[in-house]
Amino acid sequence: MELVLDRVTKQYNSKIAADRISVSLKPGVIGLLGANGAGKTTLMRMICGVLKPSGGTISFDGIDVSEESYRDALGYLPQDFGYYPSFTGRDFLMYMAALKGLPKSEAKRKTDELLKKVNLEQVAGKKIKSYSGGMKQRLGIAQAVLNDPKIIVLDEPTAGLDPKERVRFRNMIADLGKDSIVLLSTHIVSDVEHIADRILMMQDGRIIWDGTKDEVPEDLEHFYLSRFDDAAVEETEEANE
Repeated sequence: MELVLDRVTKQYNSKIAADRISVSLKPGVIGLLGANGAGKTTLMRMICGVLKPSGGTISFDGIDVSEESYRDALGYLPQDFGYYPSFTGRDFLMYMAALKGLPKSEAKRKTDELLKKVNLEQVAGKKIKSYSGGMKQRLGIAQAVLNDPKIIVLDEPTAGLDPKERVRFRNMIADLGKDSIVLLSTHIVSDVEHIADRILMMQDGRIIWDGTKDEVPEDLEHFYLSRFDDAAVEETEEANE
């Protein structure tokens, strides 16, 4: 199982949002770190087929990103995923399962299974508009994995969550990485420090570092910040004094 990006480029007029990115991803959790504007979301949207690259190719086990069978293998949680406030959690998952082409009996089984897995079983009959931010994010991850995807793309999934919710979410992501390629985009270093099997750092549309946490020569957060913004390092040090 392998997701291959070969010289993937995205250009908007004179701005290059992704610059000849070549990387091969295998099962596990891959953390994608980068400041706002680094190109993370553009890259993930191309991997999900939402954006078409200006150049290069994206394929999964030889299947191009434009093919239906590629999309069947994909689960995606965008930074702001769309939901219907008046739907209950269970109705929303059943609706998404129908869009993904799951038979009704299978959709019901998966919906019940996932509501339990993301700890929303007790509020499954309540409207989504009554959910907390963390509950909505857990519902988002449930809809992303309804079709048992082999590629799971998560864009800033823990943004705005409290520490307890973030830990719960990280544990869920780590579990998914056992059987799938999980690409986790974030600017929160602790999200990837605890669960990522591999870490990519992105800046100005390029991958500027690729390795594991064990290959980092110092504290991961300090190392990451030093690659992007020396001023940010100074602020962190001052806050810790």
